Amino acid sequence: QVQLVESGGGLVQAGGSLRLSCAASGTMLSINTMGWYRQTPGKQRELVAAITSAGGPNYADSVKGRFTISRDNAKNTVYLQMNSLKPEDTAVYYCNADVRLRIGRYSSYWGQGTQVTVSS
Repeated sequence: QVQLVESGGGLVQAGGSLRLSCAASGTMLSINTMGWYRQTPGKQRELVAAITSAGGPNYADSVKGRFTISRDNAKNTVYLQMNSLKPEDTAVYYCNADVRLRIGRYSSYWGQGTQVTVSS
């Protein structure tokens, strides 16, 4: 079984910064894409940023230039550095990982979510 454990959420004033971390553990061969999503009440979960195993990042337009995604493959950990935070960034942030469990077998896993609240 694979688990994703997130940390780093909290309350911050507009213009401030937070860094989210997500560590994957369990039995797996490798992790392909890792990403961060966010969700607010009544809305669909949306992609914030994702990064491939080779390190290629992809960002939502709303966070480009403010957020940076990175990963440490040796630690099976993905990070999201969030700068210049805005009240509209307030959401529950979820980590996602596409895991190669064994040859020919892949599965997607989610973290439990961490709350990010940006006050104006």
